[in-house]
Amino acid sequence: MAPRRKCNVCGSQHWHKEPATGLVVCSEGHVLQNYLTETYETYEHGALQGRKRALKSTREKRGRTSKANSELYYGARAQYLHFQCLQLLLRKQVAVLIQLWKLPNEFEIICRDLWALHLSSLPSPPPPEPLLHQQATRGHNGDHDSEEIDEQVEKASPELSGVSPPEDDDSKDDSVIDELLRALSESSSSEDSRNDDKGQPRPKPEGSGRKLKLFGSNGPASNVALLMVACWTLRLPIMYLDLIRLIESYNLPYLEPLHHLPATMVRHLTKHNVQALSPAHAPTTLGLHSLTARLARRLLGSYKVHTPELNAAPMLWRVVRALGGGPVLYNLGKTVAHVLSLPLTLHHTLAPRLAHLKDDDPGSHKFDNVPPELALLVAVVIVLKMVYGLDGQARVPKNSIDPVCALPRLKDYLTILKGVKETYMRSNQVAFSASSNISVLELEESALDEYLELCQRGLLGPETLRSDQRTLQDFFPLKSGRVGASSEKTAIERLEEDQRVPRAGVPMEGGTEQREPGEAYAVYSSRDVLGVLPEDMGVVISYGARWIGVDDETILKVSEGYERRLSTWLGRQKRREGIEGRRWSS
Repeated sequence: MAPRRKCNVCGSQHWHKEPATGLVVCSEGHVLQNYLTETYETYEHGALQGRKRALKSTREKRGRTSKANSELYYGARAQYLHFQCLQLLLRKQVAVLIQLWKLPNEFEIICRDLWALHLSSLPSPPPPEPLLHQQATRGHNGDHDSEEIDEQVEKASPELSGVSPPEDDDSKDDSVIDELLRALSESSSSEDSRNDDKGQPRPKPEGSGRKLKLFGSNGPASNVALLMVACWTLRLPIMYLDLIRLIESYNLPYLEPLHHLPATMVRHLTKHNVQALSPAHAPTTLGLHSLTARLARRLLGSYKVHTPELNAAPMLWRVVRALGGGPVLYNLGKTVAHVLSLPLTLHHTLAPRLAHLKDDDPGSHKFDNVPPELALLVAVVIVLKMVYGLDGQARVPKNSIDPVCALPRLKDYLTILKGVKETYMRSNQVAFSASSNISVLELEESALDEYLELCQRGLLGPETLRSDQRTLQDFFPLKSGRVGASSEKTAIERLEEDQRVPRAGVPMEGGTEQREPGEAYAVYSSRDVLGVLPEDMGVVISYGARWIGVDDETILKVSEGYERRLSTWLGRQKRREGIEGRRWSS
């Protein structure tokens, strides 16, 4: 056994190796000098070292299967399909109106042009769905750069595989490498320029998280507004309530639109599309007027397409006849409407501005943006208030040449109005409307058949029933004639010949004379929620509001504004007459 070395410092023979540093030190901690530690590390496996080889598993991994319906459309395709459904519904609505109202074929052409302009003027028009879907499925043009390079390599490979001299091979290799480098440089430079110039990412494929404003306010109500603009273009004297009644009777395709769409389109609709296409109820008069006015303003601002004015003469005559009036009331209502400067356009901005007699004169009046039929109705109501008062006190003209003498007495007029109202409320369109509270048990036998037809149109749709569903129609057919149809004259026909001229100057009880028409005119404030209208006034207001399709408060609000405007005009006329009288006297 070889003797151990002694420490040069302390002479100790006890040595140990530090595990951390690898130095050899004695028991006293002195380091052994001139000692070299060598380690041999290799990263190559030896010839006889065993290796563990991992084989690729052939078992297919179970991925997460999507339970989504592949037939449903989302994103741009859903928006495009939404407008396709609206267009098909519009075509069916146009066909129904042409058949019911005997409209000319030009009505369909006008609706088609208005539909094209409507789509072009939208803030977010329908996207080009076929192009977007093609980009989503096939990718963007920039993704094909590598494929083009691979095709160039494949075209160049046959040339490289051919037998040629060494110098030719080198030259061909250089040319191929130059072409590949040039293609790579062009693709990279084009991508850099696109990123620098646009600063926007390329279009993402469909369903990649891009949020779109799918429907907004472009629902079935916009189709009805477009139909209204088309009717104004043909100068048809129709009201908004005419279309609403057709919708509530399921004659005009609006409610339950899935019955009017083919199955090939319905199966691609999501629940959000169905909800956007299926309104719960018919539109209101004021809401429909707002959409129609917005469409007319957009057409004028974008394409300079001017919507004609209202055909006021037949519309005013409809209003007068609805209130039980005649030609005299028509002339008086036309005069009041002229004094009030009622605009006959869909929006007051589409009408000419008012004449500026002074610098502070306004260009338009308040309540000029109400539906035109509502404005004409309020004008006729103002005439009735001036003629009859409708406040419990009779008005009798003292001059025999007063046109009021040609009107019936107040008692006779209220009888006519109540008869007209009763006939109107018993009509099937009003009885079957959403605002009616009538029960089926209260219907007459003549109305039950039409009610069953209404239920069939609303529940089953316009499609022809199958052979197994025609049992009732085959074995229990209904008679063509209506049971219980009465041929009695209406209230207007019964009392039209008995419109007696009121006597002038009849003294009231107590020796006081009666007031003249237009005297002590009362203006009712619409903000007085605790106020109670007189009975006669309430009858006229409630029936007029029901006939137009608005509430009583709207009639009172518009009437108050027009009455104050008329009072201002009357004050100006009196001041002008006083000035002219002083000029003549001087």
